[in-house]
Amino acid sequence: METTTGTCFLQHYIESILSLSEASFKQAPGECRKDVPLVIMTSDDTHERTLQLLEAHNYFGMKPTQVKLLKQEKVACLADNDAGLALDPNNKYRIQTKPHGHGDVHALLYSSGLLKEWKDTGLRWVVFFQDTNGLLFKAIPAALGVAKEAIGGITKLTHTDGREMVINVEYNQLDPLLRATGHPDGDVNCETGYSPYPGNINQLILELGPYIDELSKTGGAIKEFVNPKYKDSTKTEFKSSTRLECMMQDYPKTLSPSARVGFTVTDTWLAYAPVKNNPEDAAKVPKGNPYHSATSGEMAIYRANNMILKEAGVKVDDPVTQVFNGQEVEVWSRIVWKPKWAVTFNDVKSKVSGNNSVSQKSTLVIKGRDIYIEDLELDGALIVDSVDDAEVNVVGSVCNKGWSVESIDKDSTELAEEVRIRGFKIIKTEEVQQFYDEPGKFTLKP
Repeated sequence: METTTGTCFLQHYIESILSLSEASFKQAPGECRKDVPLVIMTSDDTHERTLQLLEAHNYFGMKPTQVKLLKQEKVACLADNDAGLALDPNNKYRIQTKPHGHGDVHALLYSSGLLKEWKDTGLRWVVFFQDTNGLLFKAIPAALGVAKEAIGGITKLTHTDGREMVINVEYNQLDPLLRATGHPDGDVNCETGYSPYPGNINQLILELGPYIDELSKTGGAIKEFVNPKYKDSTKTEFKSSTRLECMMQDYPKTLSPSARVGFTVTDTWLAYAPVKNNPEDAAKVPKGNPYHSATSGEMAIYRANNMILKEAGVKVDDPVTQVFNGQEVEVWSRIVWKPKWAVTFNDVKSKVSGNNSVSQKSTLVIKGRDIYIEDLELDGALIVDSVDDAEVNVVGSVCNKGWSVESIDKDSTELAEEVRIRGFKIIKTEEVQQFYDEPGKFTLKP
């Protein structure tokens, strides 16, 4: 997810769930504590490696019984506009297959029986999220783009017969839909400078009871579509084989007109930084549009954390602009904290006080739960960690050579893939690092 600490996405998601769970039971101490279950939908391509990652790291702090892997099946690929079957390039007697889309999660949850188990234990809500977005858990506690961004738009659709539906319209469908319904310019920015259609980042929250009732009618089936990528404007040849797909966020299409469907809007910088484009494709993105790459995804995490601390009263320097893997990005102070330190803005405000400042070249890593920042002047690298029963107050001035961000060659065979896809690496020159492994109250005054 980010290379300052080397935390992977799955670890961050699990630690966020555990921290939110702990915080929720502090708010309701009389309730019987329950383990929050996590379901990961996998495919043949990802199942074994996901399981190996979880087992190698002891499920990142979750009980193995909390985590379920549900594997979706693949479907046959189509080779052309006539829906001819695509053959495996290495075996002409085998049909090429691909995953059916994340809409399968509804059918898998229904057929597995997990939903009924959850309801029987008293759970009320199901939260859906997609992987490789390092900021998503900053938005989930709030329950839950810009025009031309590759992101679906939340719209209210009105049929000619008067029926209405609030739903996501995928980005490749939104512009032609608008042009066909009296908006000749399609999806363009309004006077605010943004698209009038809120971007959908696929974080869905469904009430468990009505969700089960609906799936009992449909079996979890979601309407399918085909989205081929063509070689050229003639639209006669596919760039690669395609297949029938279904999308998780199309679930509301199965609901009755009286169903309540709403949305919560959050700023993009806080909630959305997906990593889905390789360096070559990201470098082709027009300037000013989001790259959606490992480079921009990591830098967005630092930006969000800087902005949050700034809102909490910390003086943070403005970023500098640098180019990595052909992508121009803002480089902020490398500020990272574990979810156990803060999962909401109130958590941050309660642990930051006084006059604090962080220079642009600085790195700040907070790993413990009860670490308090007061009158800190940071110009370098500071890493503070503690056990849960230790309370640490960090005060004073830290000045050292710190950790720097150095550009690298993405084609270098000597570097790991997770470094090459970013176009930069962290050079750790000098830091103050302190770990408190015993209970008690401590003051870190460098």
